[in-house]
Amino acid sequence: MSDDQTPMQKLMGDFAPTFVDLTDNVLFGQVWSRTEALSPRDRSLVTITTLVASRNFDQLNAHIPMGLANGLTQEEIIEAITHIAFYAGWPPAVSALTIAQRLFAQQA
Repeated sequence: MSDDQTPMQKLMGDFAPTFVDLTDNVLFGQVWSRTEALSPRDRSLVTITTLVASRNFDQLNAHIPMGLANGLTQEEIIEAITHIAFYAGWPPAVSALTIAQRLFAQQA
């Protein structure tokens, strides 16, 4: 496995090449690179809260660090998850905050 592979290439390899291509070239190549109205920081905030609301916790392991790299602060991520707890539910917020806490500690 080469260091120049994308995260999806590392995850899926040759198992699902069309899925890898769509992820790398459409989702991250076209959708995430759009500059109309939303910055990468804003897209990360929307993505993180959507993942919490839809209970897709595994994906937070990639998107929380990406959000930090895109300019979100730890405090903003915590606040967004706290805010969405009232709309998406307390248990999903607890799960998300647990993941965030672990990821933040790994960066320290």
